[in-house]
Amino acid sequence: MNLSVVVVDDEPLIRSGLRAIINAEPDLTVVGEAGDGAEVLPVVRRTGPDVVLMDVRMPAVDGIQATRLLLESLDPAPRVLVVTTFENDDYVYEALRAGASGFLLKRTPPDDIIAAIRTVARSESLLFPEAIRALALVHAGSQPGPTGLDEFQLTEREQEVLRLMARGLSNAEIAAELILGVQTVKTHVANVLAKLNARDRTQAVIRAYESGFVPLR
Repeated sequence: MNLSVVVVDDEPLIRSGLRAIINAEPDLTVVGEAGDGAEVLPVVRRTGPDVVLMDVRMPAVDGIQATRLLLESLDPAPRVLVVTTFENDDYVYEALRAGASGFLLKRTPPDDIIAAIRTVARSESLLFPEAIRALALVHAGSQPGPTGLDEFQLTEREQEVLRLMARGLSNAEIAAELILGVQTVKTHVANVLAKLNARDRTQAVIRAYESGFVPLR
């Protein structure tokens, strides 16, 4: 499966570096670039990528606004992988809440960048679960909401699946943990996402943290 990528960063040197890393892989291709969030939607509409590498801090339109615009305007929309300098950046957490599927530090080794692109494209496991938990701890607080996730009426099995999703387990690993078929797990995951109105695992897990359903400590 060949994956297409759009690279968004206001620094030309960063864009060229990411392009070289990505295009060196036989199954990955950079199909477009943008130097600001304002340019993202037209480029994505023209190229139809699977994944967008999105700089979170840009001078005109930042990565949060650009992510929101993409997800509101396109169906289906590409997966968004935020690229940032600082791990605990407020912008990163807001981008994840806006619909980004994960984040990378700009100092991430090339092999890990490639692995992250493939992971978010497949959407079968959570990217860097401990980092997302740490962000939620800082930005979401640790007090549970008044109703937890009761309002979404998750079944007992769906609750089990959500807890394992938060640990970063893949569908196959969840299946092994719960002694279920992988297809059955995929169905449970799809039901969890639908009930929580979450685009993917990242938004579902953030909601589970913010509600107190999955403890942060």
